[in-house]
Order: sequence, then structure tokens, then C-alpha cells
Amino acid sequence: MTLSCVAIDDEPLARECIVNYVKEVDFLQLTGTGNNPLELTKLLNEKTVDLIFLDIQMPVINGIEFLKMTPHPPMVIITTAYPSFALEGFQLDVLDYLVKPITFNRFFKAVSKARDYHQLVTRTDVADHFFIKCDYKYERIYFSEILYIEAMQNYVTIYTTKGKHVTLLYLRNVEENLDGQSFIRVHKSYIVAIAKIEAIENNEIIIGAFRVPISRNYRDQVIERVVNNKLWKK
Repeated sequence: MTLSCVAIDDEPLARECIVNYVKEVDFLQLTGTGNNPLELTKLLNEKTVDLIFLDIQMPVINGIEFLKMTPHPPMVIITTAYPSFALEGFQLDVLDYLVKPITFNRFFKAVSKARDYHQLVTRTDVADHFFIKCDYKYERIYFSEILYIEAMQNYVTIYTTKGKHVTLLYLRNVEENLDGQSFIRVHKSYIVAIAKIEAIENNEIIIGAFRVPISRNYRDQVIERVVNNKLWKK
């Protein structure tokens, strides 16, 4: 497995340091460099990028502002001389935070973390579960344990038989990765597991102690798929 990466830094020596380190790691391949986030935007549009090494203090727009403006970027490792931005960086879901001057040992630890995370989220050999990032850890979610999923702006909450898990994802991205035979959209903000539905009462789905709203736009589809072909009639 090889991770394609780009290095974005307005300091030539700092950028050269990252480039040289990348050459020493057999699972990294450099696909581009730039000195500001505008060049990064062009690279992301033109090439497949798995990992970004991103400086913070740069002309035109800084790295933090770029991340705030970019939904679902590739994996990001911050490279900066300013440790004070660490908390804000992790709140934006960066994978690691390297403070200059960066040693090779610290660099290798960060990219190894990127490799491991990439392997987790791209595995295809096991179809009964997936991983999401919650705060500073990766949590395994089994499809069979999902009750329903609720969207909250840029986040989703996945309710399971074991509890709830909040992660930085859009509901449409979650829906794309779910089995359409097992899950159904019932509202612009909700997806439910069909097998977990216990009852439909008026405009609500009952799943245990939970009540999930059904919007008018989805009600006919929900009744058709969940009830009609299994409804006993006299």
C-alpha cells in the first residue's frame, strides 16, 4: 500500500525537509508541493491525494482557515512552528501535529499513524463493521447493532444497541456506505435500520425507547418498504 501525499509550506527549507523525509519512507509517494492552500486546492482537483502535510502560517489563507473551508479533506498532518494551534487543529480532525524543527523519528511516527488509519477505513475483507473517529480514538461499529443515525450539521450521531457515537461526517456520506436493503432514509436528518423498527405510529418510527420522526416527503416510501408487503389483511 502506498499513500500519495502533498507538502504545502511557504518556507522552502521546511518544504524541502518534508520532501526529503517522504523519500525515505517506502509507503509514501510525493505527488506535489505548494507554498499556499490555493495551490493545494488545485492539486486536490487534479490528483488523488491521501495525505496532506500542511503548514499553518502562510500567505493568502492559513492552513487552519483552509481546513475550516474544506469539507472532508484527505488525511492531514499539520507542520508548523506554532504549538499554540494544536487544539484547534485537532478539533478540525487532523491526524497529527508536528512542531518544527521536525525530526525524522517524529515524522515517521506520524506517517505510520496515517498508514494504519488508511488501512482501517479502506479494508474490504470484513463487511460486518466499519470504523469511525470519535474524539481521539477509532471506534468499531457493527452494522447489525445500528438502530438509527441522526444528522446534526457537519456531524452524525450513530445510535446502536450499545450506545451512541458522534463523528464528523455528513449524512449523505454515511448513506452511500450503508446497505440500501437494510437501511432506509426516513427524514432529511435520519436513517433507520429497517430490522430494528418495532412500530410506526402516525409520523414517528418507534425503536425501543426512541422515536424517530418521518417527514412527509419520505412517509409513502417508508410505508411501502417497511409495511405493505408484510401487512396481514383479512
